[in-house]
Amino acid sequence: MRIATWNVNSITARLPRLLAWLESTGTDVLCLQEAKVAAEQFPTDQLRELGYEAAVNATGRWNGVAVISRVGLEDVVRGLPGDPGYEGVEEPRAVSATCGPVRVWSVYVPNGREVDHPHYAYKLQWFEALKAAVAGDAAGSRPFAVLGDYNVAPTDDDVYDLAAFEGLTHVTPAERAALTSLRETGLTDVVPRPLKYDHPYTYWDYRQLCFPKNRGMRIDLVYGNEPFAGAVKDAYVDREERKGKGASDHAPVVVDLEV
Repeated sequence: MRIATWNVNSITARLPRLLAWLESTGTDVLCLQEAKVAAEQFPTDQLRELGYEAAVNATGRWNGVAVISRVGLEDVVRGLPGDPGYEGVEEPRAVSATCGPVRVWSVYVPNGREVDHPHYAYKLQWFEALKAAVAGDAAGSRPFAVLGDYNVAPTDDDVYDLAAFEGLTHVTPAERAALTSLRETGLTDVVPRPLKYDHPYTYWDYRQLCFPKNRGMRIDLVYGNEPFAGAVKDAYVDREERKGKGASDHAPVVVDLEV
């Protein structure tokens, strides 16, 4: 079984690449982030032509997540239980579903913006709500994973140059502590192998030639419980999909399971 996560940074802009990628890779389940469309504009029909169903949580031009599956889609939950909301609004940042033998969450964790910004406090609160929401499944016997754009680099090695992030979000002790706390529910960081260079970055800014210079970050993560992690046969970053005209600034992270 092949499961992947991919921040497409607008499904409208990325649709031809997305459809071609699904077809060429034989992915069974895709957790997608930053759809940036309303739910009724999501390309459900085009995906159905390839044999996929989609569970979508999206409201417009910002955020938006989905679980896309060709192995079943049951017990769908749209949104994060206990979502703290930002400025009184619950943003579309989470959706979960059971796909065959595996249950998955697709998450787009708040960016945080700046350390002294209210969005940063919201980010930490969102992590607390996520931990509470997934704890039961994380400790369960069914393969379970939380996949998505976490907007946190777990370790210093997960950024190309720590000095470049001094005083910025994504690398602060509080954010990393939130990741640690989430893992304490029984989740393991399924670290993919790089297909080039020595570290599996998943995101490269569009600016300053970051991708050609490999100035990346590993912020797209797969956190799986023991049954999930134990079934992993391979995991890698599909760096090729970050290349060329019309690419997202994130690459897909692919996990192959024997379940």
